[in-house]
Amino acid sequence: MEVAGGLVSGSLALLSDAGHMFSDLLSLLLSLGAMTLALRLPTKERTYGYHRAEIFAAFVNSLLLIAVSAGILWEAYQRALHPAPIEGGLMMVVAAFGLVANLWVIRILHGSENLNVRSALLHVIGDTASSVAVLFGGAWIAFTGQVLVDPILSGIIAILVFVSAARLLRETVGVLLQFTPPSLDFDAVVAEMAAVPGVDGVHHVHLWSLSSGIHVLDAHVFSCERDMDRIETMKQEIKARLKKYRILHSTLEFECEECENCALVE
Repeated sequence: MEVAGGLVSGSLALLSDAGHMFSDLLSLLLSLGAMTLALRLPTKERTYGYHRAEIFAAFVNSLLLIAVSAGILWEAYQRALHPAPIEGGLMMVVAAFGLVANLWVIRILHGSENLNVRSALLHVIGDTASSVAVLFGGAWIAFTGQVLVDPILSGIIAILVFVSAARLLRETVGVLLQFTPPSLDFDAVVAEMAAVPGVDGVHHVHLWSLSSGIHVLDAHVFSCERDMDRIETMKQEIKARLKKYRILHSTLEFECEECENCALVE
């Protein structure tokens, strides 16, 4: 509908939004496929399953958004140099339909903490902003006849989408490179573990995300507790405390280097 409306009305903003929404369709299908893969059970060859598939899909989505933004900016620049007549009324009607559709999709996707769903939501938010801008631009052109607003609004939309995509790209790269999740305070997590009675220290801590909302931790726990039952109790308490940080998978290695006759070294 937007492609037809853009061609008939001569609006770059409509055509840009149509291209943006087409790329979003591909991205949403990619996201859906990745989330479906994530539901598959782990195997001997893929012990973590397919959870990272959603991160990879979000990474591809962010790159696609950046490419689309660059394309819109270039076309807006060309249109600013060579203005063309635009039918503002038709532009407004088509943009209104796009706005309603995008608001409906935002209502469905809003509120999820899943990184892949958030990436899909960013696509739709970008489309919604485009629809609002096109609607405004159509009204402006219809009442004033000033067609320069069309490429200006297209450029503004492209910049907003680019900023959001760059932020998402940084976040997905951080997950792929196993950086500490930005939502977690590393020192607070270590302090929480060290506060468990019987724990004398925590070191060699590695904290990363398997996927959105699934954080993983490896650590060495120093303790001279000799009772193996007590050690198991300490381990379970540490794991329970870690859950409030959404660390759902942890590997804890207990060590005792300074005491003799310790059950951990027998």
